[in-house]
Amino acid sequence: MNTSTSTPRCPYRLDGAGTNIHAEAAALRARGAATPAELPGGLTAWTVTHPDLIRRLLTHRDVSKDAHQHWPAYINGEVPSDWPLRVWVDVRNALTAYGSEHTRLRRPLAAAFSPRRVRLLRPQIKAITQALLDDLNATGPDEIVDLRARFAWRLPLLVVNALLGVPEELHDGFRVSIGGLFDTSLTAEEAGAAYSEAYRLLNVLVETKTKEPGDDVTSALIAGHSSGTLSRQELLDSLMLVIGAGHETTVNLLDHAVTNLLTHSAQRALVVSGQASWEQVVEETLRHQAPIANIILRFAARDILDEPTGLTFRAGDAIVINFAAAGRDPEVHGATAADFDVARPTAGEHLAFGHGPHFCPGAPLARLEAVTALPMLFETFPELDLAVEQDVLQPQPSFISNGHQTLPVLLRTSSNS
Repeated sequence: MNTSTSTPRCPYRLDGAGTNIHAEAAALRARGAATPAELPGGLTAWTVTHPDLIRRLLTHRDVSKDAHQHWPAYINGEVPSDWPLRVWVDVRNALTAYGSEHTRLRRPLAAAFSPRRVRLLRPQIKAITQALLDDLNATGPDEIVDLRARFAWRLPLLVVNALLGVPEELHDGFRVSIGGLFDTSLTAEEAGAAYSEAYRLLNVLVETKTKEPGDDVTSALIAGHSSGTLSRQELLDSLMLVIGAGHETTVNLLDHAVTNLLTHSAQRALVVSGQASWEQVVEETLRHQAPIANIILRFAARDILDEPTGLTFRAGDAIVINFAAAGRDPEVHGATAADFDVARPTAGEHLAFGHGPHFCPGAPLARLEAVTALPMLFETFPELDLAVEQDVLQPQPSFISNGHQTLPVLLRTSSNS
């Protein structure tokens, strides 16, 4: 898209590899509440960093997520077919819908993550966590374990697969292909391959559950398709949204919660002693390390003048919401906003799960998984420690997903020493 006259500065080039999300967020914040940015692939958009402006835009009636209606560059064929981020605007689900269409597509997802269904998952979450811990407990005392691979990503994957009724033989395939959609450092060819594989697996899942329906979200969505409520594409894309969002956010939440506690001994002591709760750990982690650093894309359906900032978003302007920047805004969290502090009184004032009509319906499940799994992990392995220096940990190659590539630890339990 072309930068409009409302975006006068040279665009800030976003790092698709996500090399240092928080340094980038600080640089963007210094340019104002919102600033023009160049996305991977050369397209431009506003990137919004100020929490108040984010809230106003996320609840504004003239801010859309539907590129098919409100992004002229997309409608006019100016977005290349091989743009590596195209899947994020091509899909037809609640993530990309506007107005009544969003209400229609969100309704079955809200039912999937209803309070009752989430409560019923608690015993499964505990059982899955215990099985993963039992597996880790067989590790030798000096063996380095990748806790992200063996715990942080396996737990939410198994939980969301239980929610959806995904057969075990599809588990790893979904993890790899959906993970590829979050990797914003991929070439167009690599991104296209991940996209194609994800849809192949989704079609296999739908065919399997059509033949053998169960009491699961996939079967419920298939019933919606059969009744005419959802098109075939909307069915597949809704499943992709549940798998992707239900997995990636919780993986990174667990990853960063563990990392922060292992690198902040005083904070860990507060939690282990009971002076701070695991709920506080979860909320401060969500603030300090938003699991989804940036979410793309939204569009101005009409010209929007934001009175408090004086910024004008022209009709058709694309918008990126920077949750990582919002979580560390010093106006909200003070001069220590970059520090991890489980006792922080403003910890809950984050936007990690979004805001307004697009607030993540899976937020209660992510929180439940974290407050269940984290205490079980630290009770089982009270001497848990990083196996490398913190600065050795490498970020995921993404400006969307905020997590580590690996999380090498030493378990150091008395049972295996």
